[in-house]
Amino acid sequence: MKLAVPTETRSGEQRVAIVPEVAARLVGAEVEVVVQEGAGAKAHFPDAAYRDNGATVRAGALGTMGEADLVAKVNPPTVQEIELFPEGVTLVSFLQPAAQLDVVRALAQRKVTAFSLDLVPRISRAQSMDALSSQATVSGYLSALVAAVRLPKFFPLFMTAAGTVPPAKVLVLGAGVAGLQAIATARRLGAQVRANDVRAAAKEEVQSLGATFVELELEAQEGAGGYAREQSDDFLTRQRELIGNEVAASDVVITTAAVPGRKAPILVTTDMVERMAEGSVIVDMAADAGGNCELSQPGEDVDHKGVLVVGLSNPPSSMPTHASFLYSRNVNNFLALMIHDGALRPDFDDEILAESCVVRAGDVVHEPTARLLDGEQDGKDTSS
Repeated sequence: MKLAVPTETRSGEQRVAIVPEVAARLVGAEVEVVVQEGAGAKAHFPDAAYRDNGATVRAGALGTMGEADLVAKVNPPTVQEIELFPEGVTLVSFLQPAAQLDVVRALAQRKVTAFSLDLVPRISRAQSMDALSSQATVSGYLSALVAAVRLPKFFPLFMTAAGTVPPAKVLVLGAGVAGLQAIATARRLGAQVRANDVRAAAKEEVQSLGATFVELELEAQEGAGGYAREQSDDFLTRQRELIGNEVAASDVVITTAAVPGRKAPILVTTDMVERMAEGSVIVDMAADAGGNCELSQPGEDVDHKGVLVVGLSNPPSSMPTHASFLYSRNVNNFLALMIHDGALRPDFDDEILAESCVVRAGDVVHEPTARLLDGEQDGKDTSS
């Protein structure tokens, strides 16, 4: 069986789907691993490291993916990339199918079987395959470091001969994996940290890290698999009213709230930003999904009346070595469900494979995505 690892084509992407250490494991499992020349270079995994670990390195995407049985990627492929896929190949990557309908349609036309790691169910048996969580860990760590560097104050308490410097006040909105990592990192740097999450279960996790949980008089918003569910407009309005004073009193606000497959909720309004002191910093981890702050722009710094709004774009890519290492481990554990004696034999009775499969041999089997495609087609029929 042949596994192809092409170079990521998303602008600014530095990660690679398979690192040399994992390539060696796959080779030991009787898998031929073919890596595109330079695919790991931006994550500091040179071609020589892949060769030393038993992989083959080839030039160009077409040369890499020709005759492949399986393709491993980080980001969704482009429609142009899919044209280079061998017909009937199996793909494993983040797909985010609700936002990539053209890609899903192209995969179906190519009779691809495509698995999306962002759909892996949150069950104990799948923890080692939870790529969303592994990449969120990187994002949360990075967000606290970015905030510390951009804030024109110290994070920790300093007692000096010139006087005492009080610690920075950090507010983290959203205490999932990314938020908890942001809390832990900000605490290690010495900041006073407060946090809020719409899920009641987050309170104990926040407190276990030494942060203060901000209590709001709102009903819990627990969704499937431990994620927050999408909130109503009324809920978000009340949440913003209650959280406004917390935002205004903070030196740093880190926002992490996201609902998979949906636009990120607005948690920090322009009015809230204007109530913050000059020099304060907002780091928005959800900028790529629309942003938790009204002023966020993906990949840009916005200075609004002295408050800096940092819209992080693809934050795991900024720490590509460890982000790739973690992601590659997730992929390897996922592939272990499909590869047996060097052959690709996925068991679709396994709930992990069944729930994460978007397209199977050209048929769109992920029901929410199929409904979106049907609705899109109905809309075209109606307008014609």
